Amino acid sequence: MTEIDLLREARRQWEAHWGEEPAPAMTAITTLMRAQQILMAHLNELLLPFDLTFARYEALMLLYFSRDGALPMGKIGERLQVHPTSVTSLIDRLERSGFVDRVPHPTDRRTTLAELTVAGRNAAGQATKLLNEDRFGLSALDPESQEELIVLLDRIRETGGDLVEPNGGAA
Repeated sequence: MTEIDLLREARRQWEAHWGEEPAPAMTAITTLMRAQQILMAHLNELLLPFDLTFARYEALMLLYFSRDGALPMGKIGERLQVHPTSVTSLIDRLERSGFVDRVPHPTDRRTTLAELTVAGRNAAGQATKLLNEDRFGLSALDPESQEELIVLLDRIRETGGDLVEPNGGAA
């Protein structure tokens, strides 16, 4: 059986049915989405020994970088740009792993904080070391290409309403 590049075959079919003009956009978005699937699977595989997924790692790191190692659940959702239900699920899993505790807010009885535990801080540090060594799955791209990718994707983010710093926030 001959192997084929399914995304390039999809492009060929797209061009045959809808013309060449829209084909690059369709090919770009399907390629981007497939790359995202590949990267997410890779990162989740790397994080498995830490009982983390990339989504849980992001939440853990948000707490790790916070001033007090604790944030209100609502603030976590805002910063991760996810629905409150997703935050609850993330924190539930991190709590079961012993990486965070839910604690009452000291001045607002209506608010619950997710607070990083010592085990969570250790897991975050070890997982980050591994992800940094792996270059977050982007070792196929040199640093210059990674910067180019950031610039290209920032254009899409900005069009979608995200606040994007000029030059990707690089100094």
